[in-house]
Amino acid sequence: MTQSNDSDVGNTEQAKLPRRDWLLLPLAGLLTVVFLVGVTEAIARRIYPKAQTSGDDCVVFDDPAHGPRGIPNSVCWEKIPESELTAYRFNSCGHRAGMECRPKPPGTYRIVLVGTSFAEGARIPFEKSFGWLLPAELSQRTGRKVELYNESIPDRFPATIAANFDEVMKAEPDLILYAVTPRDIQYETEPPRKAVDTSGRKRNALGRAWRVLKAAFTEHSIAGGILDTFNNTRTSILLRNILYQSQSQYLKTSLIGSDDAIGYLNSEPSAAWQKRIQSFSADDTALEAKAKAAGVPLAVVLLPDRAISTMIQVGEWPAGIDPYKLDDELRAIVAGDGGIYLDMPRALRTLPNPRRGFFPQDGHPNPEGHAMIAEILANELTRGAVPALSKTALTYPVREKNQ
Repeated sequence: MTQSNDSDVGNTEQAKLPRRDWLLLPLAGLLTVVFLVGVTEAIARRIYPKAQTSGDDCVVFDDPAHGPRGIPNSVCWEKIPESELTAYRFNSCGHRAGMECRPKPPGTYRIVLVGTSFAEGARIPFEKSFGWLLPAELSQRTGRKVELYNESIPDRFPATIAANFDEVMKAEPDLILYAVTPRDIQYETEPPRKAVDTSGRKRNALGRAWRVLKAAFTEHSIAGGILDTFNNTRTSILLRNILYQSQSQYLKTSLIGSDDAIGYLNSEPSAAWQKRIQSFSADDTALEAKAKAAGVPLAVVLLPDRAISTMIQVGEWPAGIDPYKLDDELRAIVAGDGGIYLDMPRALRTLPNPRRGFFPQDGHPNPEGHAMIAEILANELTRGAVPALSKTALTYPVREKNQ
């Protein structure tokens, strides 16, 4: 019996792990996880490279007198992980217009486009934006020489556009095309963005990572900081692009958010969103009054985002959600002010796959989306709402969208 007990004690002692192993095994597991995360991030960075410069470097955001404005004669380069390398070239008037600011050529019908980054053609080459594609389409359909001068600037929200109406009139418009997005309404009452901070762009990767971590945990809770830090990784983009291949999964994800972010989709808007819409109404009234006094027609269009486009494509949405709600609100406002409203969301129902027209992660329209927008706008503008662009000169049938 004694010998057996001694043997059991010896086996028990041998079965016990050394104290150092209790430290080394978890450390080895942690290092394995870190290695796998690092490899995944390295692969994601190869798939989704990104430039350290941005189109925003050519924009002044903190001008209290004029609001956001482009820096005259500046050129900036940008490449987000989902896009191609893109140049932002601003003319001597500070506009990414694809042309110099000059008097309108004789016999030309000029449209002046105002709006924010969607209308500017952010994230894509200018010649692939609807601001570039639309005039050629209109010229072909109407037989007139149509030109579009783009004055859109990121974060130039409705109140700023109304306050800078004199700048619009300097371009000698025959028509003002005002492109609005849900985000423009969301930030209608927000303070202007601060100047772009480029101080960290020359740091090494470790320095940039530390800056992101510091900002995330300073501005958020621990859980929020971890999530915000993850959202700044290329791995996040890789996983979301895979996830968003499923339109049902994308819809579920797009409807997760605060009222500030997705309240425009609610069939019964909150008090905060009602205030935003009322603010837009006041700005539209002011802009419409100025346009009438100048004798220039004003056409307003809501450019839908990917959430609206996906729901319209699917043809169904959860109770309490209405992808047409904001469109209906804006139509009523513009009609009440005596303006022209162009219906884009409902026109999406005629397209085979409108949700493909957006960068999945970034959310801006991609080249396919801009071509889609140009097609719908050409249809809307030539249906008689703008007599000067009616189809009276059309000598061939409008082409059908490829299925």
